[in-house]
Amino acid sequence: MLKGRYWAIMSSLKWGNSELELEFGIASTRPVVIRSVTMLSAARHSTSAIGETIDANTNLGAGGGNESTETKVVFERPMPVVELMAAQRGSGHTKCSRRLIETSLGASLRYTGAVKKHTDDADMLTISMDSELGLAVNLSFELPAGCTMMRVTAEVTNTIDAPLVLESLAVCCLPFGVRAHSGGEKSTDLLDGWALTECAADWLGEGRWATNPMRRLCPALGNDLVGRNPQGAHSVVSEGTFSTGTSMPMGIVSNQGEGIAWLFQVEHNGAWRWEVGEREDKEGYLALSGPTYRDHGWSTTLMKGCSFTSVPVSVALGHNVDDVIASVTRYRRMEHSALDEIGRPGIIFNDYMNTLNGDPTRDKLMPLVEAAAQVGAEVFCIDAGWYDDTGDWWPSVGEWMPSSKRFPNGLSEVTDAIRERGMVPGLWMEPEVIGVKSPLAAELPDEAFFLHAGQRVVEQERYLLDFRNPVVIERMNGVVDRLIKQFGVGYFKFDYNVMPGPGTTYKADSPGDGLLGHNRAYSAWIQGLHRRHPNLILENCSSGGMREDFAQTALFRLNSTSDQQDFRKYPTITATAPLAMLPEQAGNWAYPSAEMDDEEFVFALVNTMPGHFFMSGYLNRFSDRQIELVKVAVAAYRESIQPVITQAVPFWPLGLPQWEDKSVALGLDCGGGRALLTVWARCCEEGRLSVPLPKWRGKACEVRPVFPAFDTRESGMQAWSCNWDEEGGELKLELPKGIYTARIYEISVR
Repeated sequence: MLKGRYWAIMSSLKWGNSELELEFGIASTRPVVIRSVTMLSAARHSTSAIGETIDANTNLGAGGGNESTETKVVFERPMPVVELMAAQRGSGHTKCSRRLIETSLGASLRYTGAVKKHTDDADMLTISMDSELGLAVNLSFELPAGCTMMRVTAEVTNTIDAPLVLESLAVCCLPFGVRAHSGGEKSTDLLDGWALTECAADWLGEGRWATNPMRRLCPALGNDLVGRNPQGAHSVVSEGTFSTGTSMPMGIVSNQGEGIAWLFQVEHNGAWRWEVGEREDKEGYLALSGPTYRDHGWSTTLMKGCSFTSVPVSVALGHNVDDVIASVTRYRRMEHSALDEIGRPGIIFNDYMNTLNGDPTRDKLMPLVEAAAQVGAEVFCIDAGWYDDTGDWWPSVGEWMPSSKRFPNGLSEVTDAIRERGMVPGLWMEPEVIGVKSPLAAELPDEAFFLHAGQRVVEQERYLLDFRNPVVIERMNGVVDRLIKQFGVGYFKFDYNVMPGPGTTYKADSPGDGLLGHNRAYSAWIQGLHRRHPNLILENCSSGGMREDFAQTALFRLNSTSDQQDFRKYPTITATAPLAMLPEQAGNWAYPSAEMDDEEFVFALVNTMPGHFFMSGYLNRFSDRQIELVKVAVAAYRESIQPVITQAVPFWPLGLPQWEDKSVALGLDCGGGRALLTVWARCCEEGRLSVPLPKWRGKACEVRPVFPAFDTRESGMQAWSCNWDEEGGELKLELPKGIYTARIYEISVR
């Protein structure tokens, strides 16, 4: 237990930016810990030279100035900020455990120095540590300017002759903490009042967030009677290449009574693990990691002088859940790849969902091209099947040559028509796979693919390309360059539809090591595409929302949030998407259909409008009335949503929606006293709904319908009425019962 006399022998090292300050504890006989984290109310930028070496008691990044603070969270029982496991080094866990923490190697690390850097964009700190067990660690922190969210990585180096077989590396291990000098009686159970908000996901079932008390997840087991910490924790683990296939690599722990909230995310497009649990004296903690040996079959062997860098993680501190959601939104905007500025989300039409479903032909596409241009689409994406001559597009992927049967006059006839109508031509690709029936399957060498004991990994009639191999990079660069040059493609939808297992053993210390190398190489390839084709628009679609981690979303303009084709189920996915990505990146499908009545048609269009406008459907079969509805939706998006969504912060006035909720609401705070509010009603039995907007309480507000903005009574649709309750800070809605109906409003202070 790191308390009592331990504090007396510690040195203090402080570092931060204008928003956040970290205080580290350093002692010659103890590992480096974080003693406190403070949210600041006064600017405290460092003015020291870049790359300056500093002592343990230097006030990093503080630079003097006003010392007043809003919130200081202290850790009365600090823990090593880095935990790691390796074969035949140390003694493993210090006590029997299934957790990432309480490792002998983590406890053996000792401070050796620190270096800070300051730029206009960010403040950085690297703390160096070593261990008598033959390894060194450089722990790096980055705080973007104006942010309260920090990114953390660790580099581990083997310093002795014996190989270091690294099996896990958890960084930014933190207790939950308590408010400094907070009054009132403290509970003897430090987990009391803490709750975890996390997200379960599945194919077609993304965005299922839930909040549970920590004590429900980590029941009191009477560990104090046996003098031991719990062996387990609430751990969440990804599966292979689908980084968000079952759960999100992020969560929020919050304590309303203490006024503390932590949001955390693992920034990796492959295998990861995070855990929250209970330490000694009934205190909560969190630990974040990339792949591990026990969970993912990952290990890497470092010879003397060789290093490994962890998967990045990031953590935000706030007073409450709203604070940390605002923090992660700002952080994601600042850290999104500078090679792919979102700037202005477009109007995308895609021919797949509820439309051609992988069977595009010249005759089927041309009427859709005409209709998409008519309603104002800016991108027309031809989805799966454009390359297939066999009639079975799934196992034939990989060569990426246009079908002569589907396009007897050449694919350029269609792409030229798209361009002539003022739209950007787009193509679907699955760049990480080769179908077993593709000619490329025989032409490429085995080492171009994921291998298990020398044999190709095969899943759903696909082989998995290994982007660590220069042959693969050269091949895929050539494909992309050819399609851009030959057909004027300006948009690619990059899909990925298979789960190949733990990885590849080819030129890897373990399957997980091969997978991690591929994950990083794939990300580097995407960055290379942006450098070589600066105007290229890339969509991240991994079987819908199966890779919505920040490592992936940071590199793409927009993200397909699901393969869910039931427009009635999509509101929960749309409403929660801004927790996983930026609101302007969320490609939520709109599925309008000619068979729908006007209310259902509008409901389907509303599903996409609080994000990146993303539509499918047989536009050429729509009635004149339905075409007009689409045009009105596009115009409303351009006028009221597109100009502000890239600065908006999401909020949920009815709480995070559950999958079957009858009423769902998503707010986008646009600043300046203005907000966009989207409300869905799914066969509500009550004809009234009150939407609390406490930020606007006591203010005279104007409420304006954004979509539909016309007189719904004259159109035959059932009218909604809305009244602003200034005193209560509520928007009171009267809406029709028993139908699927949705509206978008703008609320602004007069």
